[in-house]
Amino acid sequence: MKRHEFLRELHKVTANRTYLEIGVNDGRSLRLSRVPSIAVDPAFKVTSEIRCDVHLVKATSDDFFARDNPLQHLRGGRHPWRNLRRGRPALGHWRRPALDLSFIDGMHLFEYALRDFINVERHSDWASVIVFDDMLPRNVDEAARERHTTAWTGDVFKITEILDRYRPDLVTVLVDTEPTGQLLVFGADPRSRVLSQRYDEILAEFDVPDPQKVPETVLDRVRAVPPETLLEAGFWRPLTRARNRGLSRGRGWDALRGALAQVSVGH
Repeated sequence: MKRHEFLRELHKVTANRTYLEIGVNDGRSLRLSRVPSIAVDPAFKVTSEIRCDVHLVKATSDDFFARDNPLQHLRGGRHPWRNLRRGRPALGHWRRPALDLSFIDGMHLFEYALRDFINVERHSDWASVIVFDDMLPRNVDEAARERHTTAWTGDVFKITEILDRYRPDLVTVLVDTEPTGQLLVFGADPRSRVLSQRYDEILAEFDVPDPQKVPETVLDRVRAVPPETLLEAGFWRPLTRARNRGLSRGRGWDALRGALAQVSVGH
């Protein structure tokens, strides 16, 4: 299954109410959204027809998240009845806007992707879904920090190891999409400061010169789950129900974590 086909189905199974995209380019992934969205790219060149209520932000993601209220667009206007007419929650203006689904596809260097995750997580909840693109390079050249190939993932594949090591409270699921795989992250905790506090330590270890050492498990997609398996898993409906009811992390996360473990083990 190709990446955009998977993303289209992901929008359906998550039944997301909000969407954030980092790295818009020509808009081929943004056009899949049908909900209030924010799309960030310092040099986007949208050529696709966009069919959602979107705030297009021409800025770096670092600059965007440095704003006083970056998710203002998702609050849904000034009046609850207007929210209802637009298909948004009536109380959306007063509640803290949260990102139900986020897609990180910005600069293809792990430190940028890591900063994007840190920022996105602060605006997410335990029932949010965060997606990284280009997580399964097909060869060492494609994974270089200095681009010298047409197809380029950079070294964002390192994010999987970083999250597994520093954030074992999260669940990461690699997905075997074409051409270069994706990583889904579940269990976001907006209170966590582990990654920001240890950012310099992580950078010192993982910022190494080319050629990058890409683990065989990455090149061979050993841990990657077939996209169909993930999309057909039984946890999506309980996840969206818990999210829409506002179920707390303490009451909902353990059950979701167990269901996600079964998907990975089953593969």
